[in-house]
This record gives sequence, C-alpha cells and structure tokens, in this order.
Amino acid sequence: MSKWLSMILAGQTCLFVLVPGLRAAGNSGPNQAIPGAAEVLELDDVVSKALAQNPAVQAARYAAEAERHKVPQARTLPEPSVGIGWMGNITPFTVQEGDPSSYRSISAMQTLPYPGKLRLRGEIATKEADAAQTDVDAVRRHLATEVKAAYYDYWFYDRALETAHKNKELLSQLTQIAEARYRVGKGIQQDVLKSQVEVSMLLQKLTVLEQQRATAQAQLNALLGNSPETALPPAAPVEPAALTYTLDDLYRLAGRNDPELQRMQRMTQRNQLAVELAQMDYRPDLSVGYMYEQRPAMPDMHGFTFTVSLPVFYKSRQREEVEQATDERISAERGRDARHNQLYFELKEQFLAAKASDQLLKLFAQAVIPQSSLALESSMSEYQTGSADFATVLGNFTTIVNYETDYYREVANYQTALARMEALAGVELTTETAQPQVAPRTK
Repeated sequence: MSKWLSMILAGQTCLFVLVPGLRAAGNSGPNQAIPGAAEVLELDDVVSKALAQNPAVQAARYAAEAERHKVPQARTLPEPSVGIGWMGNITPFTVQEGDPSSYRSISAMQTLPYPGKLRLRGEIATKEADAAQTDVDAVRRHLATEVKAAYYDYWFYDRALETAHKNKELLSQLTQIAEARYRVGKGIQQDVLKSQVEVSMLLQKLTVLEQQRATAQAQLNALLGNSPETALPPAAPVEPAALTYTLDDLYRLAGRNDPELQRMQRMTQRNQLAVELAQMDYRPDLSVGYMYEQRPAMPDMHGFTFTVSLPVFYKSRQREEVEQATDERISAERGRDARHNQLYFELKEQFLAAKASDQLLKLFAQAVIPQSSLALESSMSEYQTGSADFATVLGNFTTIVNYETDYYREVANYQTALARMEALAGVELTTETAQPQVAPRTK
C-alpha cells in the first residue's frame, strides 16, 4: 500500500500547485504564459492592428473627411453665370447693318446671399464635420472595447484548457488509485465507476472548451481583418488592474469624453445655427448682373442689373423652414439629455459589474480556494487512513477545479467591464500604470 499512498501524496502536491489562492495573497492568480510557447499574443499589439486595419474605422474616417470637404463649399458664393447672345440675323453672332436694335452681347450674373448667410452655412457644415469626427472616435473606442473583450475571452479559454488538461492528468491518477485499491480489496467498484464518470465529464468539458476557444479565436481574427482560420499564439498573461477612479469621477469624465454625447452636443449646436439661418431666409438675396452690347454703326453699350428675391411665399416656405429647424433643435436637445441618462446607467452597470468581480476574485483567492484546498487535503489524509470515502475526495477535487476555472472567468469579466468603461469615460483603465493613484477632481 505504500506505493499507492505515495501516489496520493504526489497527486495532492500537484493539486495544490494549481490553486491560485495558494500563490497570491491578492487578486492576481496563476497567469503565467503557456510553457514552451514561442510567442504570445499581446493585447496592445492586437488593439493597434485592429484600429489600423479594421474596415469600419476606415469607413468612418473617410466619411468624416467627406464632411470636412463640405465646409469650404458651404462658405463659397453660388456659381456665377455667363451668357452670350445676339439679335439680328438667324446666323449666329451676325447683326443687321443699319438696324440700331441689332447687337451682339455678353453678360455675367452673380447672386450675393444676404450678409451672414454664408457664414451660418459654413458654421453648420463645420458642426456636421465635427459630429462626423466624433463618429470616428466612437467607432475606434467601440472596436477597441470589442477587441479587448474578445482578447480576455480568448485568454480565459487558454487558461481554462490548460487547467483542464492538468486536472485530467491528476484525475487519471486518482482513478488509478481507486482501481488499485479495488484490486487489493481496500476499495469498492463504485469508487472506480465514479472516477471514470468524472474523467468522461472532464473530456466533455475539454471538447466544449476547445470549441469555445476556436470561436473566440475566430472573433479576434474577424476584428483584426484576418481569415477565421488564421492560427493565433496563446494570449499573454492578464493581471487584474486596480480601479482607482470613483463612480463620480467616471461620471464627470464620461460627460466630457463620451463620443456619442459629444456628437449630440454638436448636432444641437448645428440645429441652433440652422434656426438662425432659417430666420435669415426671410431676408432677400441680391443678384448683380453686367451686360456688354456691340451694335453696328453705333457706340457699344454697357448695362447693369440688380435683382432681389422676394419671400412672398413665406407662409409655406420660410415659416415652415423655421418650424422645422426649431423642432430639429429640440429633438437634438432631448436626444442629448437621453444620452446623458443612458451614459450614466451604462457606466454604473459596468462599475457594479467590475466591483462584483473584484469582490469575487478576493473571495476566491483569500477564502474559497484556500478553504477548498484544506478540505481536499483533509479528505485525502482521511482517505489514506480509511476514515473518508473516495466520493468525498472526488467531490472536493471537483470543487476546487471548478473554483479555479471560475477565478479565471472572473478575471476576464473584471477586465472586460473596465474595457467597457474605458470607451465611455475616455481613460485607460485596463492596465495598472494607466490609472492615477489618486482619482482626478474637476474644477
């Protein structure tokens, strides 16, 4: 029996190596890269590549550039018109000799909008271009968040698979011990069957994890613009970053930095300018024209014309234009207020999720996993002396395996919640060095 007892003790030692709570007093867990890997996938590299290559970012950038090109167009005078003509013979540009009414002419016409209209149109186009630029920021932040969330999922499945493979080896050792005890009459067949069922269940779990890892890899490839079949190296180690901002700090930062809120603010300003422009359309525009006439046997003539537009249909045009612009401004204001409320809700939702994951990580590392480790150690010692059955050892083993996987899952959930708050608040939260030691206060 000494041979089997030594195997139990060896397996017991291996089990303890897998427990994150026994290697770290805080939130950090067993986040070492997979041994033997030639390279690892760094988060910063993945985000940078996605921002540089993703078609959605490029589409938003070109759309913003297109809006920026509209600004000088809006500030420019309407195109002048030039005309040529003659009166006399039917043959082009020929006149009748001796007829004073016969002539050849060239004319030019330029419309001059009422002073201030071009300025307002330029400011409106500028606000639209600024709003389009915030769309670029929003797309970039959303993409970075999705990349980070996919990366943390990918990291989790790497760690879960690594843990499952190690636990499969340990569970196989326990199965061998149960079979050996049964052969020498110290155990029962039920212990062997239970251990075999646990091995089968672990194999099923490995199959599911492999499929989920492949899905996470395909999602990362899609965000990077790669083929779904592109092989990726394992993810680099992930350490939970301490959240040093308070919720009020994040509210203030989001109020200044949220791209969607900035866009709605610019559209509100744009619509206010549109109201002013609509009111100015009651004022007439001026058109200036010049004509030069060449007449046979008579002096040449020069002529000028000045024309103003008359807003006689103001009830159905200018008045309705003002009403339309006013309604659009009010709509933009209400949309901005609604975004404020939604923004604060999204921030608090992610903040609470991060705090809950942080508490669970501390609970796992400082209480649950150490206690489960002690329970496993105690049951194995009692199993050696025959005072505990194999089912108790197996149950404690399964419990600590599940807790270790849950620990990794909570690390991924915590970092994902920080990444989603980054997109809203416009500050780096997912790394330790990016966060201030003291939360900033606005004046």
